[in-house]
Amino acid sequence: MRIVVLAGGIGGARFLRGLRQAAPDADITVIGNTGDDIHLFGLKVCPDLDTVMYTLGGGIDEEQGWGRTDESFRVKDELAAYGVGPEWFGLGDRDFATHIVRTQMLGAGYPLSAVTEALCARWKPGVRLIPMTDDRVETHVAVDVDGESKAVHFQEYWVKMRASVPAQAVVPVGADQAKPAPGVLEAIAGADVIVFPPSNPVVSVGTILAVPGIREAIAEAGVPVVGLSPIVGDAPVRGMADKVLAAVGVESTAAAVAQHYGSGLLDGWLVDSVDAGAVDEVEAAGIRCRAVPLMMTDVDTTAEMARQALALAEEVRA
Repeated sequence: MRIVVLAGGIGGARFLRGLRQAAPDADITVIGNTGDDIHLFGLKVCPDLDTVMYTLGGGIDEEQGWGRTDESFRVKDELAAYGVGPEWFGLGDRDFATHIVRTQMLGAGYPLSAVTEALCARWKPGVRLIPMTDDRVETHVAVDVDGESKAVHFQEYWVKMRASVPAQAVVPVGADQAKPAPGVLEAIAGADVIVFPPSNPVVSVGTILAVPGIREAIAEAGVPVVGLSPIVGDAPVRGMADKVLAAVGVESTAAAVAQHYGSGLLDGWLVDSVDAGAVDEVEAAGIRCRAVPLMMTDVDTTAEMARQALALAEEVRA
């Protein structure tokens, strides 16, 4: 079975770990969000790609869900001593090595997709990880701060500001001019199942879909497209997805997120058991829906979520 997964960071990475257990013989291709990418200290940082790579490769800090395990921050402390920022973005010493290698390879002319493949040769994540595009795309958020309207990088909004002010708009800058990375459209066209994990529907999966050609390829693939709700009991499972959903006019409910993706894209949708009342509303929108436990408390429960997603895909196919 060939499975394509559109993944953001922590939620996508943890779901993928369960999917690997649920379908150990499957050929899994992950299309990773690069809208969160940022240049810091002269280095190209790809948070979502690295979170997937570290999580599946056994190097992630399990407690926080991002960054390296057994990390130290001596370089960050030294930079701060020189007055060099930003201090709000916590790059650890081990993590710095990944960004140095990536930046050197990009500087030598390798595209991000080739660089990602080379980095994964070390981590052996057990999936094929492809960035959504080799072109530069950065998600920016429009905010009002102290009466001033401005746009900030998504990382600044999410990490520094902790989404403490309403997002007026979310814009994947450069996405409209970007092209899918080599292998992206081919993977979609060759898939048996396409999965939207419980990643942020606006700034993770939504940014991937904003690259011209990807949404269309998924809609035309002719295979089941199944998603898992990142909203449980009208609140995000993790993070502050409600803040960016509000910016695009979508309620923070499992049913509203399904309708945001739409029946032209989505064939099946899993909601958590506490949201069983939303099943009829989602099905009325033309999307097959089932209520199952969706809390990724450990790998076994996540694997069961993945099995339910694949079962729904077979139900749709039939």
